[in-house]
Order: sequence, then C-alpha cells, then structure tokens
Amino acid sequence: MDLHVRYEGDDDPDKCTARKLARFDLAELHRSDRATPYGVVLNPHAERALSPADAAGDGDGSAEGPLVALDCSWESAGEARFSLPGEHRALPYLVAANPVNFGRPMRLTTVEALAAALCIFGEDDGAERILSKFTWGETFLELNEEPLRRYADCADSADVVAVQGEYLDR
Repeated sequence: MDLHVRYEGDDDPDKCTARKLARFDLAELHRSDRATPYGVVLNPHAERALSPADAAGDGDGSAEGPLVALDCSWESAGEARFSLPGEHRALPYLVAANPVNFGRPMRLTTVEALAAALCIFGEDDGAERILSKFTWGETFLELNEEPLRRYADCADSADVVAVQGEYLDR
C-alpha cells in the first residue's frame, strides 16, 4: 500500500516520524493539499472511524488508493486547515508508544497512525516494516495488540466504534 503524508513541517524535525519514513523511502511527503493524492485520509477530526471496509478496494483486501496521514504538531492539530481530497477517517482508541506521548491515548505520531491503519487493514507486515525504523516501534504494536486485532476483525465503522466504546468505558 502506498503511504503518503500531507506534511506541514511545523514540528521538531529531529522527532518527525514522517520525515524519517521519507528518508527510508517508506512514505512520500507532500507540502500542499493539491499535491497530496486522493485516498483514505487519516484525520483525527473525521466523522467516521477507520475500518477494514475502507480497505475493501477490489475485494482482495488491498486498499483502492493510497493511505494518507496528516503530519503537523499537536498544538496545531485542532485547527481545521487541511482540505485534502479523499475519504477522511479517524483512528479508533489507541495508546501512543512514542517517547513524547508514551501511554497517552490518541496522541499518535504519524508512523503510529499509519501503522495502526495498516494493522486494521490486515497489513501487519507493512506496519512492522515502517515501525522497525523506530526503537519504540515494536512497543506500539505490543501496547495495542488486542485493540488492533479487534478493530481488524470488525466489518465496518459502526463495529469499530462499538469496540472502541468498550475501551473508553474502562
């Protein structure tokens, strides 16, 4: 699956996971909405949750288009500045493993978001490949093993939201 990132460049370049993915040719960065391809857009403000149904594509389990993540600092994430074309989806409840936000729910880095989406789409090998570039990458999969497996077993967004509700109620 092609990975793309709408890159804002407003965070610490030394801690930017999107830039590191691009250095290893694992994702392509785009500096404008217009240059970013149409696909499934991981957007924390989307109204629908990401589910395996979003990867249905041609029925072989591979997504129809690329997977696109938004990369900006958490301070500016609340601003609705992005008008990307595509199917916007929010990731369900997951816990960060990155050193800056370790253990905090829903404060994922770009690589964690992309890896989570790949796991939900049943592409665990792809998730492991991109996370392998980070010392804490395997920890993300370990911390979220159960919810990622459960989300990947869901049929659609409504099922994902129901499973997410169980974690939020805890």
